[in-house]
Amino acid sequence: MIGRLNHVAIAVKDLAAATAIYRDTLGAKVSAPLPQPEHGVTVVFVELPNTKVELLEPLGEASTIAGFLEKNSSGGIHHVCYEVEDIIAARDKLKAEGARVLGSGEPKIGAHGKPVLFLHPKDFCGTLVELEQV
Repeated sequence: MIGRLNHVAIAVKDLAAATAIYRDTLGAKVSAPLPQPEHGVTVVFVELPNTKVELLEPLGEASTIAGFLEKNSSGGIHHVCYEVEDIIAARDKLKAEGARVLGSGEPKIGAHGKPVLFLHPKDFCGTLVELEQV
């Protein structure tokens, strides 16, 4: 069901500083910051030949990333994102097998302009999983 690894997301307290590390220290190509108010984050994508790294900074008081950073003060890996052909079919299959879809269960539009869903980390070896329709 899952396809290519789309990105690994890293929560950071200071998006500008994290962007500078990837751009200036590691020499990576990075995108401009992209606010995602529906998801409570501002993101920057680090472009790699085979995938992306998504840097996430809290946006607004209700950001779930803020809670993650309270527990992990240095930041860290927040989730992995896999591509799926049909997000509704993937959701329905996963739910039928007992996996928990976070939020309302309905896809939201993600930073790439495509539908996304998140799956409960307790159902996936302690890792928050994002599914993105290709």
